[in-house]
Amino acid sequence: MNAIISASELASALVGENPPVLLDVRWQLSVAKAAGEPPFDGRAAYLAGHLPGAVFVDLDRELAGTAGAAGRHPLPDLAEFGAAMRRAGVSAARPVVVYDGGQGWAAARAWWLLRWTGHPDVSVLDGGLTAWEGPLSTDVPTPAEGDFAPVPAAAGLLDADGAAALARSGVLFDARAGERYRGDVEPIDRVGGHIPGAVSAPTNDNVGPDGRFLPAEELGARFKALGATDGTEVGVYCGSGVSGAHEVLALAVAGIPAALYVGSWSEWSSDPSRPVAVGPEPQ
Repeated sequence: MNAIISASELASALVGENPPVLLDVRWQLSVAKAAGEPPFDGRAAYLAGHLPGAVFVDLDRELAGTAGAAGRHPLPDLAEFGAAMRRAGVSAARPVVVYDGGQGWAAARAWWLLRWTGHPDVSVLDGGLTAWEGPLSTDVPTPAEGDFAPVPAAAGLLDADGAAALARSGVLFDARAGERYRGDVEPIDRVGGHIPGAVSAPTNDNVGPDGRFLPAEELGARFKALGATDGTEVGVYCGSGVSGAHEVLALAVAGIPAALYVGSWSEWSSDPSRPVAVGPEPQ
């Protein structure tokens, strides 16, 4: 099972004996509300054209819980998540391919949740919808009910205390842009900076200009240079557990297992008692 799938590989899989369930998870991190602009509407984008047979999944409502002290995109209620996946036709014996508009963050969040809760065969369309060269559809399918029952893994998930400890005992990657890591700017959360000991590893550096992942060898070399050497425990966080999932996916492509701190900076920074480091060094 590969963590990512190319558009040509997906086209072949869709006409195979056991075609994958397709999930459209178009979403964008938006600060439009602060500017008085309407936020991005993933469902409207889906209705305007999607991969034939794909089912829309709402990241904010189905892949995350209610925003609050646990962060902007905390874990969803697992019973509700499982019900949403079954409505979308997800079953344990059928592969799943997830895609978004091309950035890959939202698709990676769905990939991570499905993998962490036990689905054995999930992959992300490399490059997203922009990589797809086949026809699009405006038909909204009604798939047969799936049988997927989420069972969370014992490993792969970090809380705030676990992330802080890992930043000292292993390597904790901060997947946000460098200026947010340094604390130069903070457009969303209470304060800028990073978890003390965390290493800056912006998600955008994992992909090429076309939005597709760099080759596994290049990704492996990048992460090893940043401290993810053999035998080192690795974790990732971001702003709210979305772009961080994309970094976990990039690490998987490189063959490096990593845990995700879902609450991420939106949870960490909400508590004034937690320490904050600023500047370019982990500290």
